[in-house]
Amino acid sequence: MGQIVSQFIADYGELLIEGVRDTIIMTAVATLLAYMIGLPIGVLLITSTKKGIRPNAGLNTVLGWIVNIVRSVPFIILLVALIPLTRLIVGTSLGVPGAIVPLVVTAAPFVARVVEQSLAEVDGSLVEAAQSFGASNLQIVFKVLLFESLPSLIRGAALTFITLFGFSAMAGTVGAGGLGDIAIRYGYQRYQYDVMTVAVILCVILVQIVQTIGDAVSNRIDHHER
Repeated sequence: MGQIVSQFIADYGELLIEGVRDTIIMTAVATLLAYMIGLPIGVLLITSTKKGIRPNAGLNTVLGWIVNIVRSVPFIILLVALIPLTRLIVGTSLGVPGAIVPLVVTAAPFVARVVEQSLAEVDGSLVEAAQSFGASNLQIVFKVLLFESLPSLIRGAALTFITLFGFSAMAGTVGAGGLGDIAIRYGYQRYQYDVMTVAVILCVILVQIVQTIGDAVSNRIDHHER
């Protein structure tokens, strides 16, 4: 048994380490970029509602439609449809760089809704109190809405990372690299189920690590605020 494990590590250890690295890189970078786009959109969605701090029905409707339309497109279809745009932006549609663009496009609307829901949970009396003290809309956004919803936002970031982790596996179908690519190429195409099984186990472990870290950080912040 030990000899079999040693031989497996010798044959595929480097490949799996590279897959883990590529998966983490493409997922982490895509999550960061998605939040850079989705966070402002989520703020605009919640502040432009009828009961928001700056109501704007037209802006809210347009943003809502854009978010809903992009979210309704299956990722595998979006992945293929965005190949020309991906090549234009990063110069290739393959590998880790080629996966980041479609991952960001599909995740940004998701992030926007996650942020919107997190901010909607903030007690309205806190916003009213800030307004009564003469706080500007920008101050209310940063010092009330975002600050008070920080634990929820961190849980949302962990959820986004895990969601993109699954999408990155789908991106392996078009040569994006990572553990999904390894599972497909070796498990599905070459019938090497041992490699596919290990790749799946590594995916599960990584997801559990991210979820645990996200919960720990959000709980710590929540406890500190209280």
